[in-house]
Order: sequence, then structure tokens, then C-alpha cells
Amino acid sequence: MTEAARADVLARTEAHVRREMSGEGTGHDWWHVHRVRRTALRLAAEEGADPYVVELAALLHDIADHKFHGGDHTAGPRAARAWLEGLGADGSTIEHVCEIIAGLSFKGAGVPTPMRTSEGCVVQDADRLDALGAVGIARAFAYGGSRGRPLHAPGDAPEMHDSFEAYKQSGGATTNHFHEKLFLLRDRMNTAAARRIADGRHRFMEAFLARFHAEWDGRDGPETEADGDG
Repeated sequence: MTEAARADVLARTEAHVRREMSGEGTGHDWWHVHRVRRTALRLAAEEGADPYVVELAALLHDIADHKFHGGDHTAGPRAARAWLEGLGADGSTIEHVCEIIAGLSFKGAGVPTPMRTSEGCVVQDADRLDALGAVGIARAFAYGGSRGRPLHAPGDAPEMHDSFEAYKQSGGATTNHFHEKLFLLRDRMNTAAARRIADGRHRFMEAFLARFHAEWDGRDGPETEADGDG
């Protein structure tokens, strides 16, 4: 395809995703996609990955997420394929994008999710980085609330799922999700750049969860009073 044709595919895909994901309130909205695209392109530049494939995969990675399609993990790749074929995208690009989308998601603590290509690696890293740090915390509680999950359930231990089926059926408290997924992501990053970013976000989440548990137990100290004075 010509550069102009590729630019048209990207522009139309962005508009399509914006329409499809408008009004989404679980943390898997257009702005999540926007952040993943921006980060993926940044990582792609460092890794020498094809920016066209990376941008398309980032734009379409959540277009039919299994969490919102009855657990069907094939829904996303099928939706992406139908859209790209309708735009007349070339076959090799379609296959590559669909492969990335099919393998992108976290599927449980004991389930490996390797990526074959550098393009897949950077999109997966970008998606996982958006689940970390301050934004990741906000998204975790937004999603948990949308599914009627409690903030915290004292006495309920996290489950380290050893299959995708078990992970999909999980319904524990959002604080358990930190241990079941979020705290595992730093060590599952594919690229050195993503690992550097993930480390700071990981440490921020550890501090947040420690403070959360202290406040939950009524153990907040002098720093809490000082914070409230201003």
C-alpha cells in the first residue's frame, strides 16, 4: 500500500474505534486505546518495529475484548479482521495485526503469553503499562466496580490462576487483582524501555496498596493528618 493509503486506513480505523468505544466506563475506553497507541509507537521507535502494524494493532486491540463478549477470546481478532478486510488492507498486515490481538491479553498468573514479533512485543508492553501506576489503579477500580466486585475482602486470598478459563471466571475483590495480575506485569515486559517505565509504576502501586490497607485497618498515621491540614 502507498503511504497515503496507509494513512487513510489509520485515520478511518481511529474514527471507527472512537465510535465503538464511546461512553465506555470500565477503563477500556477510547482514551485507554489512545494511551496504548502513544506508548506503543514510542517503544516501536526504540525497538525498530514497524510503526504501521504497531499503530493498527494498538488501535484495534480492545475492539471486541473477551471480557465483554462472553469470554470469547476469538471475538477481537475476528472483529479486527472484518474491519481491515473491509478497508482493503493487505493480507500480511491483517494476519500480523490479528496475531498480535489474539495473543495480547494477560490470561492468568500461570499462563505464558509470548509474542513472536517485535511489533507484538511493544503493543503488549504498552497495553500492560497502562494497567500499572496511577492510571492502572484507577482502571482496576473502575472495572471492578462495573462488575460489582468489592474494593477489598479481608480474608479472601488472591488466586494465582493456572488457566485462562480459571482467570476468566475470577470474581474476587479488586485488591486481590493487584496480586493476581498487576504486580506480575513488571517482570513480564518484553522490552528494556518498558521494564524501566514499569518499575516506577510498580513501586507506586505497592505504596498505594500499603496505604490502602493501613487506612482500611484504621492505622493511618501523622502524615494523613498533615495531608488534610492544607
